[in-house]
Amino acid sequence: MDELTAFTHAYDGERLSAVGAGPAGRATALLLHGAGNGSKERLLPFLADFAAQGCRALAFDFSGHGESTGALADLSLRRRYEQAVALLDAHAPADDPLVLVGFSMSGQTVADLVRHYGRRVESVGLCAPAVYTPEAWDVPFGTGDGRFSALIRTPDSWRQSPALEAFRAYEGRAVLAVPGTDTVVPPEVTHAVEEALSTRARCTRLELPDAEHMLGLWFRDHAEDRREFVRALLDGGPTAGRAGQARERASTA
Repeated sequence: MDELTAFTHAYDGERLSAVGAGPAGRATALLLHGAGNGSKERLLPFLADFAAQGCRALAFDFSGHGESTGALADLSLRRRYEQAVALLDAHAPADDPLVLVGFSMSGQTVADLVRHYGRRVESVGLCAPAVYTPEAWDVPFGTGDGRFSALIRTPDSWRQSPALEAFRAYEGRAVLAVPGTDTVVPPEVTHAVEEALSTRARCTRLELPDAEHMLGLWFRDHAEDRREFVRALLDGGPTAGRAGQARERASTA
């Protein structure tokens, strides 16, 4: 197993706690945790898996999460995007292809990064992804009873998300991991993300019938499914793990 190296990255008054594995080579993979009590810790097994495939792999705690400084209430979708860009620009070789993996809220962050890095993004992995109204992008998360929460809880507000436009324009490889039970992200959102990715990308849907929304925990505890997800991201094509069922949708473009 490749050794994990812990480091910190200073950005905009915060110190972001991060970890990396593997040498520069095939690509740089960035893994992004979800909201709430999410952190990089549950994603660490992925780093060794990507490193074993010849990739440099990175994960970090967004400010207000895990071992990073800052207050979660001050975080926003915009700040999440900016922190991810700052880490990649500092710690990924400038010409490296990028593999972007996002869990839950970080589905939106992956889309923002796809818009920023364009064709440099080789693969995207989305695990029970969420996308949000553009009105919420710059609003601090607060404590659950403020404007951000009101915006994202407005019925169908996600339908105007620029994330869907970004996924429709994306032409690389995509893997969408879908749990059998998801009480957080509505099935309509998952369907819209899949339809958007299937416009131009080579999109594989990896179904995990026994899993629930927190796929970081599922993949942490189910190594075969995790490695199948990594192989699908790097090698493409339909795959099928022990518990997962995968199928590839042809581009409709």
